[in-house]
Amino acid sequence: MRIDFSDIKGVRVGNAQDDKAATGVTVFRFTTPGRAAVEVFGGGPASRETETIATERSHPLNALVFSGGSAYGLAASDGVMRCLESHGIGYDTGIAVVPIVCQSCIYDLGYGSFAVRPDAGMGYEACEASFSGNDPRSGNVGAGTGATVGKAAGMGQSQKSGIGYSAMQLGKLQVGVAVVLNSYGDIYFAGKKIAGMRTPDHNAFADSYETLLQTTGDNLFTSTTNTTLAAVFTNGDFTPAELKHLAQMASAGMARSINPAFTTADGDTVYAVSVGEEGEKVAASIDVAGALAATLLEEAIADAVSTVVV
Repeated sequence: MRIDFSDIKGVRVGNAQDDKAATGVTVFRFTTPGRAAVEVFGGGPASRETETIATERSHPLNALVFSGGSAYGLAASDGVMRCLESHGIGYDTGIAVVPIVCQSCIYDLGYGSFAVRPDAGMGYEACEASFSGNDPRSGNVGAGTGATVGKAAGMGQSQKSGIGYSAMQLGKLQVGVAVVLNSYGDIYFAGKKIAGMRTPDHNAFADSYETLLQTTGDNLFTSTTNTTLAAVFTNGDFTPAELKHLAQMASAGMARSINPAFTTADGDTVYAVSVGEEGEKVAASIDVAGALAATLLEEAIADAVSTVVV
């Protein structure tokens, strides 16, 4: 059955943004440290501490941060760590708590003000918001504030996008997906193009895929203002290796919805996190969860463009 993303137990969402500069931060805070994994599919990621959740290490994760600002936006996690520390949350070293925080960023510097990027203050604000509420809003919110799609011909023919969500429950298994849609390619849902590159007069869709095929090595990817970020959250009792497979399976939803996807001009990244109290997690098939996550990612991508107010 369909559920609201806010019904996913063990994760709370906080946002902060600068609407004038068109950039922002979304924090996914875990009420109990979550097991996590990540897969990077695109060629240009901007990320922080992803090695801490590599399968051979698999440190429990306190928060996942998505933001704008390209690599500059990684500063937002400093504020998230300070916020978590102020609440006594993190790995207890015996001397101090050290919050474990991963982050990935989209490149949105070409949409609003390139001089304003998410910083520690914005990260702190978004994290603190997750303690006072749970706010998984879609559209021009948080990390989706400066997101755009269809940039094969540059920003002038792109279309506004944002952040999107979708979630379902099968028996006791909950699976929810969040995505910040900021792609080089065009967006499809149920076989129909719903967003992407526009003609120069903006009266119709153009085709990013055909534009790519017409490029040469000299002018390939003249616009690199891309990267789509996704995360799967589930109460399934999965191991880190299984979560890595879950992220891989979920990426099929990105490939079905974005054309072209996973280019060297994108930093496309998918996380998978097992959330909730350990004793409350449920046994489930990783194949069922992965197939469901791929479908939910398609729906979240459609949500990210359908809820945008330009």
